[in-house]
Amino acid sequence: MAKNKEKTYWPHMILGFLFLGVTLGYWTVKSASSMPVQESNDYMSKYQITDININEMMGKKIAFDKQYKINITGVETIPMQEHENLHRKYVDPVKLSKGVNHFSYEIVNQGNTPVLDANVSFLLTRPHTRADDIMLEQVSVSEGKYITNDIEIMKAGRYTLQLRAKIGEAIGYSEIPAYLKPE
Repeated sequence: MAKNKEKTYWPHMILGFLFLGVTLGYWTVKSASSMPVQESNDYMSKYQITDININEMMGKKIAFDKQYKINITGVETIPMQEHENLHRKYVDPVKLSKGVNHFSYEIVNQGNTPVLDANVSFLLTRPHTRADDIMLEQVSVSEGKYITNDIEIMKAGRYTLQLRAKIGEAIGYSEIPAYLKPE
C-alpha cells in the first residue's frame, strides 16, 4: 500500500467556519440586545392597540375629516427648502423655543364655526424615543381655541406635536413636526 503524504485541511476549515458562525451569532445577539427598542406611538396609542383597531380608527378619522378640521394657530414655522428629487410634500416644522412653550389649536366645522365641546388630548414626543414624551390627557378650551398648559422643552432636536380630538364617535388626529434649534 502506498502511503498518502498529502495533508487534507478540510476538517480544519469546517471547524473554522463553525467557530466563525458561532462567533458572529453571539456578536449579532449581543449588539442587537444592547440597542434600545422604542414602541411607536402613532395615533397616540401603543402599537399593539393601533394594530388591532386600525380599521375602526381609520373609519372614525374619515368621519371626523368629513365634518371638521384641526388647525394649529399662533406658531412660527421654519421654512423648509424643497428638494427637487423628492416628490413628497413636507410640512414646515414648528419652531420651538427653549424653555416654556404652549400650543393653541382650533377645531372648526365645515362652516368655519369653532367647535368647543371636543374631548382633546395632546402629546409632545420625539420621533425615535418615548423617553421625553409629555402627554396632556385633557386640553382646556379658551376663547374658541384649545390651549395646552405650559410645556418646558430643554433638549434640542426634532419633536412631533400630536393632537387627538374626539367629537361624538368621530376622532381626528393632527401630527405636526417641530424643531428646537441647538444654541
